[in-house]
Amino acid sequence: MIKAVMVINTFGKPRLSKFYEFQPVEKQQEIIRHVYSVLSNRPDNVSNFIRSLGAIFGPDTRLVYKHYATLYFVFLFDNSENELAMLDLIQVFVETLDKCFRSVCELDVVFNYSKMHIILDEIILGGQVLETDSVEVVRAVEEISKLESTTSAGTLINKSIPSWWAR
Repeated sequence: MIKAVMVINTFGKPRLSKFYEFQPVEKQQEIIRHVYSVLSNRPDNVSNFIRSLGAIFGPDTRLVYKHYATLYFVFLFDNSENELAMLDLIQVFVETLDKCFRSVCELDVVFNYSKMHIILDEIILGGQVLETDSVEVVRAVEEISKLESTTSAGTLINKSIPSWWAR
């Protein structure tokens, strides 16, 4: 099972974090700080897999990450998941972001926070992988966006204002 997904910039600022096991906020922040300290001290020429993370994560937790430009994409998971499959899932996540944002950058992550969560929820739900085809994920995200635009609060307010003025 996937325990957490994080996107952290190179300065240690979390841009996205989603935990699939309950953790108090203080513990989440401690985990993010610990993950960043581990990643920031690793040389570029070493493996993207980390097995021994210390007592903070538990004995069966492993970490896979990928570093793109100014962002670390990090997946924490237990022994039931395959490390190469998780690395591939990071690639699917990043490819999907690229398709949705046309060459994703850190600002896209910051200003489209809710869309990032929608994309992640289409790929992973409850710590289980749902979809690995980025084309299907993009199609689902576009359908959700269309649905949100047709039922947005702005259109409901605009329709109700003329009836209010008519009174």
